[in-house]
Order: sequence, then structure tokens, then C-alpha cells
Amino acid sequence: MAILRVDVVGETCPVPLIEVRKAIRKAQPGDVIEITGTHPSSKKEIPMAVEASGLKVIDLKEEGNQWTIQIQK
Repeated sequence: MAILRVDVVGETCPVPLIEVRKAIRKAQPGDVIEITGTHPSSKKEIPMAVEASGLKVIDLKEEGNQWTIQIQK
């Protein structure tokens, strides 16, 4: 199992979602993708897109205006 990190701090839509989709394509089954960002809309959109694609969000943390979402492929 690998952890793929996606840093989209300071990026706005649609960049975070595009980067997450790229990471999902690269990831192997069982890998964890950890996305860190600051855009409020992306914090809501990424989990919805991930779940719609049949994957699951395993963690969502917020510190100040920065969030981290972990998903497992």
C-alpha cells in the first residue's frame, strides 16, 4: 500500500478535483490518496465525487482554513 499525496493548497476549482482524479488513476487498489487544500468548495466536492466513483473517504480533517481528505482506492 502506498500513500499518494496531492497538494492543492491555494488552488481553486476545478484544479483540486482534476488533480484528485489524476491521482486516482495512478493509484493501485488499496492505496491511500491524501489531498491537502484550502478551497472551501473543493472540500465538499471531492468527497462527493469520490463516493460517486465507488471509492471511500477514510478521513477528513480541518485545521484553520486548510483541510486534508484521505481516500482509499
